[in-house]
Amino acid sequence: MTSSVTSHSKMLNAALVVDNVTKKYASGTEALKGVSLTVPQGDFYALLGPNGAGKTSLIGIVTGLVNKTSGTVSVFGHDIDRETEAAKSMIGLVGQEVNFNPFEKPIDIVVNQGGYYGVPRSIAIPRAEKLLSDLGLFEKKNSKAMELSGGMKRRLMIARALIHEPKFLILDEPTAGVDVELRRSMWEYLTTLTQGGLTILLTTHYLEEAEKLAKNVAIINKGSIVAQGTMDEVLSLYKGGADDKYATGKLESVFLELTKK
Repeated sequence: MTSSVTSHSKMLNAALVVDNVTKKYASGTEALKGVSLTVPQGDFYALLGPNGAGKTSLIGIVTGLVNKTSGTVSVFGHDIDRETEAAKSMIGLVGQEVNFNPFEKPIDIVVNQGGYYGVPRSIAIPRAEKLLSDLGLFEKKNSKAMELSGGMKRRLMIARALIHEPKFLILDEPTAGVDVELRRSMWEYLTTLTQGGLTILLTTHYLEEAEKLAKNVAIINKGSIVAQGTMDEVLSLYKGGADDKYATGKLESVFLELTKK
């Protein structure tokens, strides 16, 4: 089942267009088999799939960390091969792994990231302070990063990804190991950003959260998109009974049905 997400009118207003992308590694592993999807501008979009489905390869290609085998990718109309720097400048990435210097201060981690994108310190410092404040980290801005809790480290990565004011934020399992209360406040903050025009692509294993947050969703399995469309369209594939008291959500049932094959 595929929706009309890739209609021409939506492509004109797309944050991300992935067209028939394949990725074959030197080992012979075919990670992506002709993947196509479109993330509308201003959307909260969920990319879901089991481990090894191809999510990480696709995100790596979009962010320029992995070379695709074939196909095209554009970010806000900028082809990632022909206009690499323009495309990259549009993207903020929060990866799965915590990857900042544990001895650095949060304020320096965020400000220095701005420098990579040409943001002068006179602008980066107040901007970083606001991001840290918004994410509940202001009081820790001069501590060593290693002293932060796991949830704080995740939020620091979000602040770092937003310092150059990207139009497209990619969150790869951003709440892994984060407690429920912190996850909720993080989602409230990120939802506010989408209301201000930021586009978010989320991968997560918390399917209940994705069901509540995302407007559109794609499910990938073994390198192929097995369902995509609006959340309502994908949930309409739900075959379970309405009185199934064990279901944690329709999306989980659909996900398990599509990815067990």
